[in-house]
Amino acid sequence: MSASLPQKVLGPGMPGMPPQQQQQPQTHMPPGLAQPGMPPQGALREISPVYLCRIGQETVQDIVTRTMEIFQITRATQLPNGVTQSQAAYQDRFGKLQEHLRQLTLLFRKLRLLYERCVEMTPDLQESPAELIPYVGEETTPVRVEPCSPAVIQERQEVLEKVRQKNQEMKMLMDQMRNLLWDVNAMLTMRK
Repeated sequence: MSASLPQKVLGPGMPGMPPQQQQQPQTHMPPGLAQPGMPPQGALREISPVYLCRIGQETVQDIVTRTMEIFQITRATQLPNGVTQSQAAYQDRFGKLQEHLRQLTLLFRKLRLLYERCVEMTPDLQESPAELIPYVGEETTPVRVEPCSPAVIQERQEVLEKVRQKNQEMKMLMDQMRNLLWDVNAMLTMRK
């Protein structure tokens, strides 16, 4: 079974790519978006959408990790309450926060590039927005309701009447409890 699916692992993180494509210079990628496991932009045309989705999944995991680190830094930051904090500690936290935000921006750009490439490679799998929103642009067909038998209608009326009676009884009990609590509270305040 594994003989029918040839697996070529030619370089670290680049399965199934010919050696000549692995050595292409990186000319089209914006700075900071290249990662060791990501092939050059020219090779993206020959890469399967599944591989791009896997890279996108890893990018989303990196985004979540960076966001959690940003929240941890901001949680650990002490609000200015009159206590002087060392300038070095403040600058260190501020620098870390700026670096995380810069990396987060780059990761979102990378994710956008991966998404656009996947959309280009799989135009037949794309759904139009009208298909994603239910009941837009089409009339809903009314559901045909069959008439109920007179016995079912009578039983429904009886059940509704019982529910109304129980609701009325519960309302009376709540009013009595509220009055009792008012009386008890009034007695307790008089005692003091």
